[in-house]
Amino acid sequence: MAKSRVLVVGTGGIGTMSAYALEQGGLAEVTAVMRSNYDAAVNNGIDIDSVLWGQIKGWRPTAITKTVPDASQGEVAPFDYILVTTKNIPDVPPTVSDLIAPAVTPGKTAIVLSQNGINIEKPLITRFPKNPLISSVAYTGATETAHAKIYNDDPDCQKIGAFTNPQVPADIAAKAAKHYVHIYNPTGTLEVTYDADVAAVRWRKIAYNASFNPISSILRMDTPRMRMTEHVITDLILPIIAEIREIAYAAAGVTLPEDVVKKVLHQDPNDTAFKPSMCQDLEKGNLMEIENLVGEPLREGERVGVSAPTLRIVYGIMKALQVKVREDKGLWEARFQPDNPYE
Repeated sequence: MAKSRVLVVGTGGIGTMSAYALEQGGLAEVTAVMRSNYDAAVNNGIDIDSVLWGQIKGWRPTAITKTVPDASQGEVAPFDYILVTTKNIPDVPPTVSDLIAPAVTPGKTAIVLSQNGINIEKPLITRFPKNPLISSVAYTGATETAHAKIYNDDPDCQKIGAFTNPQVPADIAAKAAKHYVHIYNPTGTLEVTYDADVAAVRWRKIAYNASFNPISSILRMDTPRMRMTEHVITDLILPIIAEIREIAYAAAGVTLPEDVVKKVLHQDPNDTAFKPSMCQDLEKGNLMEIENLVGEPLREGERVGVSAPTLRIVYGIMKALQVKVREDKGLWEARFQPDNPYE
């Protein structure tokens, strides 16, 4: 039986660990899109220091490319799956849809979004109406410490299921998701499992990502210190979690149980000075995943008439912080637009 062809777009920590697991399973061959880390990977391979796989030196997937290959022109054979693990920042081009479009074969390629946030599938439904869309909610801890050098300190853990794509029959989408789990975890030894209710898993993760991520970024504070401070939790974190719970139920019919509060509060150990990824990005001068983690929940609340005053203020502050990052990167010009009433 031929191996499944998988294109991995975004080979930082999570993407590289996924690529390695897929190849180790023996049922997939991976083409990895590598940009800034391309030369290092081609010349010396990828070094992985993993709590799960041990010390791996000079590993290479089946193929490494600098750009997304064009399957429509016969440049490469069609892909069975495209795994996207890039940060999802729709307010700055290119969009995910634009990025992967050359490699998508209509009606064949299943697109796996291993990214945070809600409604991330909606632009892809519009662009690729006949392709199965798969949701992967990952809790894996992996970072790229230098070009083609990966540190993996938390075992691979993913919940995988199908997004709803109206023109793709639900059973076809579910079959594609289950097969992806099979080629990723053929022996069943990894915590990578199929979950038919993956939408609820995504909202559960939003309860953390819409609260601790932006508040940590605004305060430049690690999560244990936020809890030690007490009022940060009482005045900011708890109200946001309450708003997310109400929005999830009203907008998606998802009930986040009462114990989700305790689980979110104690997700990060007390003995670390852990800062969530959004705060880390801000401190490094990188663009942040604001829209899908904070903006989309707020917009879903507006759509169903749920007020989220804390989330609204936090979203406004985070958008302003993003403008500063965009200006530093030359992506925003400090000038009044013609329709600006505040000039």
